[in-house]
Amino acid sequence: MTVDQLPGRVREFVNYLNGLLARLDQGAGWCAVFWQRDPDGMQACLGGRELPPWDVVAALLQDLATGYGPETAAREAEQARRLHADALTAYDARPGAREDLSDRLDVTLREQRYAAERLAQLGRALDSAHSREEAEALHVDLAWARDDHERATARCAELRTRMARLRHRAELAGRLRGGTPAAAPRPAPAPAAAPAATPVPAPVSTPDPAAAPAPVSDSVPAPAKQRKRRRGSARFAGMAEDEAAPTVVPLTPEATGPESATVRRTPRGARFAGAAEVPVPAEPVAAQPDEEAGRAVAAAVQRLERLRTEGRTGEAHALLAEVAHWSAARFPLLADALQRSGLGADWATLLWETASLPPARLVAAADALTAAGRTHDGRQILRQGVARPATEIGEAVLALDTEGRHREARALLDTYVQVRTPEEAAHSAEPDPRRLVPLLLRSAQSVSDQRHWDLLHALRVAGLAS
Repeated sequence: MTVDQLPGRVREFVNYLNGLLARLDQGAGWCAVFWQRDPDGMQACLGGRELPPWDVVAALLQDLATGYGPETAAREAEQARRLHADALTAYDARPGAREDLSDRLDVTLREQRYAAERLAQLGRALDSAHSREEAEALHVDLAWARDDHERATARCAELRTRMARLRHRAELAGRLRGGTPAAAPRPAPAPAAAPAATPVPAPVSTPDPAAAPAPVSDSVPAPAKQRKRRRGSARFAGMAEDEAAPTVVPLTPEATGPESATVRRTPRGARFAGAAEVPVPAEPVAAQPDEEAGRAVAAAVQRLERLRTEGRTGEAHALLAEVAHWSAARFPLLADALQRSGLGADWATLLWETASLPPARLVAAADALTAAGRTHDGRQILRQGVARPATEIGEAVLALDTEGRHREARALLDTYVQVRTPEEAAHSAEPDPRRLVPLLLRSAQSVSDQRHWDLLHALRVAGLAS
């Protein structure tokens, strides 16, 4: 199928993507990384046979910012998001799209799990490094593994959002026919916008695109499901060759999407593109979990072990999604129990699920982990938790500040201005610039004078500060 034969909205995005790449240096930045790692995937996207996940488009816009300035890239981003979201909607209207998305999610979850394991391996190797040169090389590998993990996580979110949208459409079609399908409970409709891009890591951990490592060839166990998959690229479309390991460093825990889970929740949080959250009151963090908490944790871990052994990955992921909504005081117990049982990758998944909690409960979970000596885990869920649309962060901070939870609001903003670009952070002031601008600038000042100045400039460019 030629570009001219594609559905209108897909063709419009493909034309835009070709135009974007024509403006970039193909041998530099992320563009060079993508061409090096997956030339077939790039060609498939430029020809309209596949659509790139949003994180790829966002990375190309970073290249545009390098060559043409951040203001140009910011203007382009709005158009790119709209065209990308419209193209995904049209692309998913094809026959067999739901099964295709399910296959892609399976593979992407395998990549996510691999990357989590890779991060753990590299972390252990770094702890035992014998020289400065060895440590520096490991730091580079860690930065790339983190990038792979963040991309896989964002792609899982995007795929789940697309699947939820398809289920919602199917339910609506069934009610027009005079009844509702008996399969799955009704999910909340996902918004039309594409998922937010994964935040750029702090400079110390951001990989240099020019130093892209060679693809990792470690094998990844195949999931229980043996559906025939089309040949493709995990890097761009979330697919891999039949019975072959992904060509790029993989990333999170194995699990199937919420459509196969026995317990379902309304999609919420960053990985569902800002789907509406139901406000949940914060809970105090208990100094010591009670005996009931210990029994509940032990039972949950035992059940998770059984589900993993039996290959029931969908139910295992559903269990983790439920556990993420437990009392914050139980999280340190869960971390210890999961890692003792050899389920460290499931702990990484649980942290990701926790990051979608309402802000007050997110901060409470981070506090509980930090108090138990798990400072890294506490920081991680805060970093993942602020990967939400900018205005959603602003509204959450306003709500916390109004309720007198100034410490929680400060914790959220401090993390936010560290991991998001000044341009992104500036947009979070839009809900109420008068109240939010001073709070944002205070948090930026706590990072550095340079971050304070960059944010102030971005606020001025956005017309939110004088």
